[in-house]
Amino acid sequence: MAEMEDRWLSVDEIGKHLGVSNDTVYRWIDKHSMPAHRMGRFWKFQKAEVDEWVKAGGAAETPNKGERSE
Repeated sequence: MAEMEDRWLSVDEIGKHLGVSNDTVYRWIDKHSMPAHRMGRFWKFQKAEVDEWVKAGGAAETPNKGERSE
C-alpha cells in the first residue's frame, strides 16, 4: 500500500490535492519554481516535494512589478 502513496501525480491530481486549477499549477511551475519533473510531454509531481515547497512558502503570491501589496 505504501508504494501507491509514493507514486508520481499528474497536474490534475496535484491541483486537486492543493485545491487549485491546472492553470495555477502551470503558473507555479513557470514563475514560482514549483517542484515538478518533466516526463516526455507530461509534468509529474511527488506529493511530499510539493507539500514541502508549499510549507516553505513557495506558493505565496508576490505582487507584480508596479502593484502595491496591502
